[in-house]
Amino acid sequence: MTKKLLLLGGVALPLIFAMPAVAQELPTDAGTPQEEADPVRASDIIVNGQISFRNRTDDANPVLSYDLEYFQRFEPVSVGEMLKRVPGVTFTSDVLEYDGVQMRGLPPGFTQVLINGRRAPGGEADRSFFVDRIPAELVERIEIVRAPRADQPSEGIAGTLNIITKESVSFEGGFAKAGALINEDGKVRPSGAIAYATSIGEDTTIWAGLNYQERRNPKKKVSYRFGDTPTTGAPYTDDPEFDNTELQDDTRDGSDLSGNLELTHRFGDDGRIRFSGFFVDTDRDEDESSVTLEGEDLDFDGIEVQHEEINQQTYSLGMDAIVPLGGVELGLAAGWSGFREDSTSTVFVGENEDDLTDLELDDEETLNIKDDEYTGTISLTFGKDSPLKVKAGVDLLHKKRNGLNDGDFLAGEFTIKEDRYDPYVRLTYEPSTTFSVDAGLRYEITRRDVTGEDIDDASYDTEMLNPSLHVRYAPTTRDQFRASVARTVRRPNYGLLSPFEEEESPGDEDVTIGNPELRNERAWGVDVGYERRLGTSGIVGINFFYRNIKDLTELVRIADSDMGGNVYTPRNIGDGDTWGMEIDFSAPLTAFGLPDTGLFANYTYLDSETTDPFTGEKRRFNNQPHHVYNLGFIQTVRTIDASFGATISGRSKAREYNFDETIDLRYDPDLELFVEKRIGKNFVLRGSVQNLLDRQKKEDFRKYDGDSLDEIIANRAAGDLDEYEIEREKSGPLFQVTLRAAF
Repeated sequence: MTKKLLLLGGVALPLIFAMPAVAQELPTDAGTPQEEADPVRASDIIVNGQISFRNRTDDANPVLSYDLEYFQRFEPVSVGEMLKRVPGVTFTSDVLEYDGVQMRGLPPGFTQVLINGRRAPGGEADRSFFVDRIPAELVERIEIVRAPRADQPSEGIAGTLNIITKESVSFEGGFAKAGALINEDGKVRPSGAIAYATSIGEDTTIWAGLNYQERRNPKKKVSYRFGDTPTTGAPYTDDPEFDNTELQDDTRDGSDLSGNLELTHRFGDDGRIRFSGFFVDTDRDEDESSVTLEGEDLDFDGIEVQHEEINQQTYSLGMDAIVPLGGVELGLAAGWSGFREDSTSTVFVGENEDDLTDLELDDEETLNIKDDEYTGTISLTFGKDSPLKVKAGVDLLHKKRNGLNDGDFLAGEFTIKEDRYDPYVRLTYEPSTTFSVDAGLRYEITRRDVTGEDIDDASYDTEMLNPSLHVRYAPTTRDQFRASVARTVRRPNYGLLSPFEEEESPGDEDVTIGNPELRNERAWGVDVGYERRLGTSGIVGINFFYRNIKDLTELVRIADSDMGGNVYTPRNIGDGDTWGMEIDFSAPLTAFGLPDTGLFANYTYLDSETTDPFTGEKRRFNNQPHHVYNLGFIQTVRTIDASFGATISGRSKAREYNFDETIDLRYDPDLELFVEKRIGKNFVLRGSVQNLLDRQKKEDFRKYDGDSLDEIIANRAAGDLDEYEIEREKSGPLFQVTLRAAF
């Protein structure tokens, strides 16, 4: 009940404050597009006492825009840490890890990640991109695109995250940063950055930035296993069903080197050509040791030590141009994005209780990925300065992904080639500043080939027409309504496309065989929202969404395996629906005489329904919570030129369904604080802390067994457990001290 009251309070509080705030005056530049704003000096961004709130955009389709300054006070290390504060975003990562972003509670593969409007290839088989690899220092702003326009890629059933890197046209001057991340055990990891933007003549600007940071996350995990649901509480060893416990130490320790460069030249009245590039180089070691203790007396039963070396690089080069041709505007863009991974994993086991270093090799695996994407765009826009604009163009993409997996349970080399041709037409009708309609058609043509050693080559072609319609109505300078209908797609998991036999998957005695003929998952989506400007800079918004998803991919049993289990293959067999409500609020308390106090809150309600492929029962999507929330404030104290603030975020529990187990997942709330002191006009010293409440990740596993798939399903339906496992993981507070200088 206490948690429910906190959630309701998180929703009600911003609405209460919103009512009197509407009496404030609008700024004269209300609604100015982000890209048209004049460049600002580095000191105005790095060293200032102003509180930044969510941007209001005039896009017809639903877009939320957040400048880096919205997050900067809490010193996020990566884009993942930034996204903790935006509506509807959550993670199922380990504590203090924010990698696979889940918009609207759907798996990471349902979220499209773009960098400067282009797809970002990543190493994940589900085509997701781990956003914790993009340092916050590279970011100018983040856009959450809830529904795409016709000239935007149609992927992103849950939504699209567009990461805009820093650009020369919106920034002047330079800054330097030096910092340190300090774990609870006292271990320190350094960070540093330097960047500069300037003009070359009257028409050319340049930006260059370089960032280095080290990160470390030591975690402890404990698991208790029972023959049935435990009847007593901790320490559990007194329970008659208690079987064993496992104690784990898990430390992730690595570094990121990144940089970006941009050169922009303007010509004529509206012409522009821009060259840009960025890179991220990640090296990380993951070390995990697990000791198993059996029975009530906790007798030693073995140790397992795992070491993983991860080396990943992401590169991007791009060019885009706007060329006025009389009454027509020509748009051109071309780019290359590359991803490289070279990782090794080793597992050692031992049975000598007196010497835990007496180990022998049990498993070794090597993973190599080379992924290249080449993109091109050409478009023509007619009637740019008239109420009716027509934009016609085509997006081109050529992708080649080479993979080598050399291990005990999955071995083989494969190549996936994908070519896409996406012509589109977009019509925008804006008879006045109060009303606009954006309608379009995007025809996506995909040609995919999968080849590999010892397998038959496979090809798959698909064509899909994706319409979109967005309506914006702004009856006053404060109020704005939006409604959108759009069709989106999700392309298949690379691992499920590759027709290899993967042993020990999904269960210990099972085999999974990939299916190159998997179809794209498709969705019709509806978004309806309302925004109101509060005071000079605040905003409150509410959005309702619905997605009807077809051709969901699920594993299907096709035979018995030679190891005594089952053989599975992925197929398009399921449909599903998901819906919810998103509320966000950010505003200063000017109406109460507190212009230097900023409040921030968001709350998302989520629900869904799909058919379980094994039991045939209706259930929610895997790992989708019902509630996601964030509540915080920032206070500026002008008399001492300082600021401080706090945010608390959390989510409700969720459940994951597998063929032979269910997993209940919960997280404790996460509290983070910051305090900063501005020193003159050019320096700011900031201290921040994450995970102040020492939050835990809590998982409860219910596992079922049987001699056949039907018996496993029957045991699962009857609740006849083979094993019940309680797992708890935590990591201590993470402190950060940062000194920033503007010049």
